Amino acid sequence: MRLLLAQLAPVPGDLGRNLERLGAAVRAGAADVAVFPELFLSGYRVGDRMHQLALREDDRTVSVLRSVAQASGTTVIVGAPVASRERSGEVHNAALAVTPTGELLLQVKRYLPTFGPFEEGIPFTPSDRSDPVPIAGATVGLEVCYDVFFPEVSRQLALGGAELIVAISAAPVTSRRLFDRLLPARAIENAVPVVYVNRVGVEDGIVFGGGSGGWDPRGEPIPAIPVPFAPAAAEESLSLIEVDTHEAVRWRPFRPVLRDVAGRPTDAGGSPAPHRSSSDPRSIPARAL
Repeated sequence: MRLLLAQLAPVPGDLGRNLERLGAAVRAGAADVAVFPELFLSGYRVGDRMHQLALREDDRTVSVLRSVAQASGTTVIVGAPVASRERSGEVHNAALAVTPTGELLLQVKRYLPTFGPFEEGIPFTPSDRSDPVPIAGATVGLEVCYDVFFPEVSRQLALGGAELIVAISAAPVTSRRLFDRLLPARAIENAVPVVYVNRVGVEDGIVFGGGSGGWDPRGEPIPAIPVPFAPAAAEESLSLIEVDTHEAVRWRPFRPVLRDVAGRPTDAGGSPAPHRSSSDPRSIPARAL
């Protein structure tokens, strides 16, 4: 699978401009999957506008995303605020996957940071489930930023059959060294490739840290090929990586972590979360929008 890693800086609050840049990036790097950062469509520090910017299935923004995916034959994975279908007025921080057939798949962020300048618990409602989704002929698990710090999220995806984990992020430069350690660890402990795309740029005094890349099931970096384009901000980049989604199957007999943990019903082993009714927004898994 060929993936485009779009390490870009969004324009806060400007859905139109961010859609234009998304489309240009997809056209610049022919790929099976194009991955953009967390909340790329809206920007991160937009305050009360987050509810106004939240996507709905019949939005023009969603129509444009479908058109880009269909015209390019590329699945687009992008971060956006998404209006809750379960409770009017609530919004999710989500990874949205739009396939070339027009299907929309959604993974809601599970862990919302509420420390320092990151007050995501105010505008967003989290989920407590992670389910892999079919993307470009593979089974892919989606994560959003802070979810990476919780090993049970990646473990649940891996036990659910994920052949690849894609994490999108809006992490500050001060957290970069932590993600540099955690991401290969998630690959090793689940024997699965991991791809990460973090944004760059500055919003409201927060400097975002980049560090996008991929790691194979052994935790080794996957080589990236730069894609020529005209950056609009420092540290922006486009790059292509090739991920062998069958590598996990070949590697796991030598490091059978999932086999050894699958029969042990512990939270660390990725056991099902406590039951909640379908009306509880925290029970929203990856699914169609």
